Amino acid sequence: MWSGPRNLSTALMRSFENREDTKVWDEPFYAYYLKETKKNHPLANEIINKYETDLDKIINSVTKENDFIYFQKHMSHHILNKIPINWIKKGVNCFLIRHPKDVLLSYIQKNDLIESNDLGYPAQLRLFNYVKNSNNRILVIDAKDLSANPEIILKKICKKINISFTKRMLNWPKGRRNSDGIWEKIWYKNVKSSTSFNKILNKEYEIPKKYNQIYNECLEIYDQLKIYNIINE
Repeated sequence: MWSGPRNLSTALMRSFENREDTKVWDEPFYAYYLKETKKNHPLANEIINKYETDLDKIINSVTKENDFIYFQKHMSHHILNKIPINWIKKGVNCFLIRHPKDVLLSYIQKNDLIESNDLGYPAQLRLFNYVKNSNNRILVIDAKDLSANPEIILKKICKKINISFTKRMLNWPKGRRNSDGIWEKIWYKNVKSSTSFNKILNKEYEIPKKYNQIYNECLEIYDQLKIYNIINE
């Protein structure tokens, strides 16, 4: 699952983790990304020290054959341009998108926003185009649709990836998980108190003018990706 930050990606991870046949992995490349970019993210040093930063080891782990469904929640921008991406064809690639206004306004509450790729959109488009040009299976899910109609969207996802839908995906126990990255302390307050997909409320706040260029760059990419929205199939 290729997402940007603030996209309901952790709620979707909770949904899949609540299946009896599925294991999840929360942002496998995050420590590597922080080590390489030296981004000033909350808990950056702790994340780098706790998790794997060897690129080859990470790729080998995420592509290993398993006898269970393996839901991997990836932040698209963690896949830096210098990282080879041919390995992503070994899995089914799903792209979770959200309108950049909602993403941007949420992101700037807890992190510095320097460029559009901090929100994942350019990297998401690069990965999307690679999968599309490789003629591999591809899914695009809009977080707003998932929030408004979780059962409909989850059934569509399951059908597309040839697994059975289960009602267990609609609800999950409250609280943190052992599978959560240690960044849950910063980012997962809402999802830890949730037991199902919460509806995204329309926000009337204006984008601060200093972010207009970033917003417009992300909006252009969002508009390209939403054409492939699973809701239209």
